Amino acid sequence: MPDISNERREFIRLGVQGLAAFAGGSLLSASATVLPSGRLQAQQAARESSFEGLRNLGPLLPPDDNGIMLPAGYRSRVLAVTGKPALPDGDYVWHAEPDGGACYATPDGGWVYVSNSEVPANGGGVGALRFNSRGDLVDSYSILTATSSNCAGGKTPWDTWLSCEEVDHGLVYECDPFGEKFAEVRPALGAFRHEAVAVDTDHQHLYLTEDEPDGCLYRFRPQRALPDISSGVLEVAEIVARDGKRLLQWHALPDPLAKSTLTRKQVSRASHFDGGEGIGFFAGKVYFTTKGDNRVWVYDVHSSEIEVLYDIRTNANPILKGVDNVLITPAGDVIVAEDGGDNQLVALTPDGGVVPLLQVVGQDESELCGPALDPSCTRLYFSSQSGFSRNGPGITYEISGPFA
Repeated sequence: MPDISNERREFIRLGVQGLAAFAGGSLLSASATVLPSGRLQAQQAARESSFEGLRNLGPLLPPDDNGIMLPAGYRSRVLAVTGKPALPDGDYVWHAEPDGGACYATPDGGWVYVSNSEVPANGGGVGALRFNSRGDLVDSYSILTATSSNCAGGKTPWDTWLSCEEVDHGLVYECDPFGEKFAEVRPALGAFRHEAVAVDTDHQHLYLTEDEPDGCLYRFRPQRALPDISSGVLEVAEIVARDGKRLLQWHALPDPLAKSTLTRKQVSRASHFDGGEGIGFFAGKVYFTTKGDNRVWVYDVHSSEIEVLYDIRTNANPILKGVDNVLITPAGDVIVAEDGGDNQLVALTPDGGVVPLLQVVGQDESELCGPALDPSCTRLYFSSQSGFSRNGPGITYEISGPFA
C-alpha cells in the first residue's frame, strides 16, 4: 500500500493557505506586479505572429566550438554550468541535473529563463536566469528548493511556473519566475510521478502526464476561474472507439492524493500510456510524448479525438527517438527534446515534416531538456542534463539566430 511520510502529509495539509501565509502573499495576486506592460505584450504578440516556422531551417553544419551542430546563421553560447555561479560575482551556484524550463517576459523588456533541478531526495528545486533587454545575463537565483526530482513542468498563461516532482506521490509546485513570491504546493493536482503540465486556455483545464510504464493522462478542472488552481476535480483519461475514431472520456479520481491506492490504479477503465513525458497546448490541441513507445500524441480538446502524430515505427523519416520535453512554437512546430537518441532537438512541423533543429555531440550519456524560446523568438534555451558523462555537470545553453 502506498504511504506518504508524516512530514509530507503535513506539507500537503498546509497546502496553499499555510504556504501563502509563510510567503507573505499568494501567487494568485503576484502576477499583477510582474507582468509586462501592454506595449511589451503587444510587441511580443507581433513577434509571435511573424514567426514563420522551422520547416526550412536547412541542414545541420559541423559542430561549433561548444560541440553543437546548428543550421547556418545560428550560434551557441554556454550560460551556466552545474556547480559554478552563472555570474562571476553571483551568489547562486547553478544547480545539478537541469531539466524542464520556460521563458517569461519582464517589464523592462528583458526576460527570465527558469530551469528545474532533477536532484532526488529533497535536493531538487528550480533556478532562474534573468536577462536584460539586450540579452545580457544580469541575475541568477533560486525560486524553489528542497523538493525532489523536479523533472518537467509547465508555463501558465498568468506567468507562473508549475514544477513537477517525478517521484512516487510527487507534487506540483507553483513558482514565481521573478523571485518575488515563495512557491506554493498545489495538492489538488494530485500525488503521483508527475512529469509535465499544460494549460488549455480554451476550456480553462490543465492536462498532466505521468512518467510510468503504465502511466495515465490526467485532466484537472479547477473549481474556480483561473488562475486559481487550489481546488478542483482531477480526472483520468479512457480511450474509447467511436465511428472509426479514438476519443477520450474522463473519469473523476476518488482519491487524487493516493492515500491508499495509486492514482493510475483507481479507475479500472483508465487507459495507460507508456511513460508520459512533455506536454504542451496550442490552438485547441494538447500535444504530449510517451518515451516507452517513442510516440508523440495530439488530443483535440474540442472534438475529444486523440491521434498519434509521430510514431518511430511508422514515420517515413524516423529520426526522432528518445522523446521527452516539448516546446510548441508560435507557428505550431512541436519541438521535442531527445533523452538519448542522437541528442537532438527535433521539430515536427504542421505540414508533417521532421526537422532537426540542433544536435549536441560528445555528450552521449546525457539528455537534452528544457527547450524554451525567449519573448523575441530569436533565442532558444535548453540544457544538457549531465554534460560529458553520466553523472557530470549539467550545461545550460543559449542558441541565437533567425528562428522568427
